[in-house]
Amino acid sequence: MRDTVDSIKEYGVLVPAIVRPCEDGGYEIVSGHRRKYASELAGLETMPVIVRNLDRDAATIVMVDSNLQRENILPSERAAAYKMKLEAIKRQAGRPSKNNSCQVGTDLRGVRSDSIVAESTDDSARTVQRYIRLTELEPELQQMVDTGKMAMTPAVEISYLKPEEQKLLLDTIESEQATPSLSQAQRMKKLSQSGELNDDTMLGIMMEQKKPEKMDITIPGEVLQKYFPHSYTPQRMQETIIKLLEGWQRKRQQQFQR
Repeated sequence: MRDTVDSIKEYGVLVPAIVRPCEDGGYEIVSGHRRKYASELAGLETMPVIVRNLDRDAATIVMVDSNLQRENILPSERAAAYKMKLEAIKRQAGRPSKNNSCQVGTDLRGVRSDSIVAESTDDSARTVQRYIRLTELEPELQQMVDTGKMAMTPAVEISYLKPEEQKLLLDTIESEQATPSLSQAQRMKKLSQSGELNDDTMLGIMMEQKKPEKMDITIPGEVLQKYFPHSYTPQRMQETIIKLLEGWQRKRQQQFQR
């Protein structure tokens, strides 16, 4: 924003904003909110705009296309933008309202709506569908995707879980300090569809070691030695640590069963 303000102070607003007339007078910005804010910070009283007579759906499409041009856009932001555009396109095509919840559909030419969304992006129609699935995630899970804590592929599978199941997963993720792999997410989705996903089955899946991952932990002997008698051999230290971990695991399982 500081760079934008400096640029506007030096050169002015090079690309006009897009506005549409409001029914009760004045204008509504469709594209150019950041330029308007930067102009205000730069001390300008006016800025160039292009006035277009757009209905709400057409304005939504223009707004989404403009926002998607940003260099840094979070997956959740892209997902929300694609969904807004998809719904606007389906309304423009005159689809019956009862079908508006469908993520694919076609317009009056028989072209799939998600394909129309993908036309102005670098993403395929399939990728657009996958992004839109992210809007079905709980906000905390969306944030995990945004921060890179959860990959998009398993997140898409998780989006098919019921809201209460997603909340349960959040508790399990916190307990296990791990997010589900693609195979784990797919199994949860399948169990959810069959009505068999609960805290026990979810915990059982999340406690499994992820096959693609290999984790070797090395703890220096001098770090461990202060916790054990000097007479303990490395083998005996290892056996004691394993027993303590097994007891900790049983305690966690008991807590989940309460």
